[in-house]
Amino acid sequence: MILTGSMCAGSVRYYAACVEAGVVAVDTAEVRLPLRHSHHRYAIAGPNGVQQLTVPLVGETNAMPVPMSDVRISEHASWRRLHWGALFSAYGRSPYFDYIAPDLEAIVMGHQQWLLDYNEQMQQLVIDFMDLPVEMTRACDIDAHGATDLRGKIGTKKPDRLPIVDVPYYQVWQERHGFLPGLSILDLLMNTGHEGIITLMKMNKTER
Repeated sequence: MILTGSMCAGSVRYYAACVEAGVVAVDTAEVRLPLRHSHHRYAIAGPNGVQQLTVPLVGETNAMPVPMSDVRISEHASWRRLHWGALFSAYGRSPYFDYIAPDLEAIVMGHQQWLLDYNEQMQQLVIDFMDLPVEMTRACDIDAHGATDLRGKIGTKKPDRLPIVDVPYYQVWQERHGFLPGLSILDLLMNTGHEGIITLMKMNKTER
């Protein structure tokens, strides 16, 4: 079991760690979220390279003191429409876009008020479509004592030191930009579908 913060369309590396662990306890009481930003940001690869997408939040996000469970989404600047446009531009030509697009669009264009709800819906979509052997639960609902604590250790601005290797996989814009590691799990899902689990498992096969 691992203990993590709530991730918004978390990175491929994050999901590799989740697959290795099997059970993931998400700390909904975590504070000081901007120390890593991945709670409301994720990276995709489009025709112009890597693009960071951010879910805007209500209130000052600099060292936000409220727990994750109380973080509200702002509807500032029509971000939902912009996110969906960016995702369509990035992955409209990818092999699995048409399969996942209806459910993904329903989440992105939804009416969630709380960031935690948005993140959990994204997580469940990824787990269901990729058929990942991962159980996501809230830390407050189980005894997470003894879990490996990855809060602030993965999905930060700095490279993590986890025993996970970046394994290249097919990317729709690879001929233009080369292989781009460290992207959102949505990139792996759009480009490889269910077979993406093979990539996630290979990422954990490191020399230890």
